[in-house]
Amino acid sequence: MAKETPQEDALISRRHLALLAAPALLPATARAQDAWPSRPVTLVVPWAAGGSTDAVARILAQKLSTDTGRSFVVDNRTGANGTIGFNSVARARPDGYTMLVSTVSTYAMAPHLMPLPYDNEKDFIGIGLIASMPIIMVVHPSFPARTLAEYVEIARRPNSNLTYANSGTGSSTHLATELFLQEARLTIQDVGYRGGAPAVQAVLANETPMVFQAASGILPHIRSGSLRALAVATKERSPLTPEIPTFAEQGFPGVEVVEHIALQAPTGVPADILARMHALTKAAMEAPDTRERLSALAVVPTVGSTAEWPAYFAAENAKWRNMIQARNIKLQ
Repeated sequence: MAKETPQEDALISRRHLALLAAPALLPATARAQDAWPSRPVTLVVPWAAGGSTDAVARILAQKLSTDTGRSFVVDNRTGANGTIGFNSVARARPDGYTMLVSTVSTYAMAPHLMPLPYDNEKDFIGIGLIASMPIIMVVHPSFPARTLAEYVEIARRPNSNLTYANSGTGSSTHLATELFLQEARLTIQDVGYRGGAPAVQAVLANETPMVFQAASGILPHIRSGSLRALAVATKERSPLTPEIPTFAEQGFPGVEVVEHIALQAPTGVPADILARMHALTKAAMEAPDTRERLSALAVVPTVGSTAEWPAYFAAENAKWRNMIQARNIKLQ
């Protein structure tokens, strides 16, 4: 066998060292990616504790903590229609340790009602939808309409003087009502209340005959007969209320409004962390025990993919921007 030259000897030595070093580097990279989460992850909720979004976030955080053996904690950052919480996440370090449990009322409606201290399109990345709450139109049981068609017929009568309960200008339920009025070509005066619960109580007391509200706030009243449901604003009948027909079934396909809850993160979070968070969230939200807990809150697990988010986000923003402008809705 021919003996290697000094130059060939040096080349072999360099290759040998490179081969030895490569396995040492690759596991280190893998360990760095697999290390997330190595410390507590904060889920910012831009709404007060005790509400539906907060409840969903806490159920998710508890399940993620159990599944990963790491701590996931909820941080309520409230105010300004959810934008204070959004702003705190926009300014957070994009390292995967601050996530946002967001709602359609803030990421698709608020931008067209008020100036924002952040860029709604550029400062966040969508991990995907995680849950939804159907919005239902209900009336007091003494109201003569038993169907949506009958309600519209009554509302179109001269001097009908109908009103509806408004749980807050710019809220998802307020805008759902305005979308229906636009599609049905109705003019009905709103009566303002400070939140969803007071608005529902007003209809229960027959102060005003109608309100749109998320299922979580009215389902017990529908089942007890103290409120009558006329339509649900989902594309198809909700599994929570299969007996309630949709607006589309009754001639108003444009009235589709769902109280979506999504998971977002500050722009710049590494793709592998986003993918892991999505996988963990999907497993957590679709687990049987989670489904059972959410069903008790009238919440449906609705886990969407990260790839679907951009088109969904753009469509929702365009929809609500156009409606808000057409109805000339402004925060007072």
